[in-house]
Amino acid sequence: MKVSYPTPAARISTYVKTILVIENDHVVSPFELPLFANGTPTLLFTTAVGTLGGNKHHLTLFGQTVLPQQLLINTDFKLIAYFLRPFALSALFDVSAFELTDRPIALDMLTGQKGLQERLLNAATTDRLLQLIDEYLYDKIVAVKQEDKRLIYAAEKISGSTDKNILTAVQRDLYMTERTFQRLFEQNIGVSPNLLRRISQFNRALLQINKGNFQNLSAVAHYHGYADQSHFIRTFKEFTGLTPSEYLGALPVT
Repeated sequence: MKVSYPTPAARISTYVKTILVIENDHVVSPFELPLFANGTPTLLFTTAVGTLGGNKHHLTLFGQTVLPQQLLINTDFKLIAYFLRPFALSALFDVSAFELTDRPIALDMLTGQKGLQERLLNAATTDRLLQLIDEYLYDKIVAVKQEDKRLIYAAEKISGSTDKNILTAVQRDLYMTERTFQRLFEQNIGVSPNLLRRISQFNRALLQINKGNFQNLSAVAHYHGYADQSHFIRTFKEFTGLTPSEYLGALPVT
């Protein structure tokens, strides 16, 4: 299995945070990809049909993921995931982000989104797949009539901080009431400002664990702003369904 992380092209990087490519041409048992909260809507393409919560799609648009999910693929495949910035859904796809929270859908179910899947399925190489998705998203970005600078500012500030006080600070900076602030996030990002902060905090800790760059869980908890190790373990289980120890025990040995 080959895993790579192509750098998003400059022309789409304002809306695309990272890209993941997995190529597996020797699937002997069902491939299982856990999907955990990461604060990023995602456009996901698989050459083989993936099963997710009973639904089977090649091309799937995810809103915010809060509850842990799992993608199953039973045969050889290429998987390409474009992880979008938190504010991308409403701007690029003209959809209420809240409607897609924990409810991913086939992209062609959205009005005006047909055609991309067929082109992807006919692509001969991984480079061509990436080119097609880049072009599709670039056309979407060019078509954005007006960016909501308030939303971009708030999402970037909150997703990059572990401090609960950041919520009050950003709300004050934007001269918004708390209710207006909440509504802005729920409609355009799909979760509340505080939940986005908590998801982003958890995801940074998860990435550190995945890299194996830590001595113990207490150090991870402290570094990422958790009150203590118990607080971190509770949050980890909330977003993965597993304790950190259970998660580490399930990781493949390399």
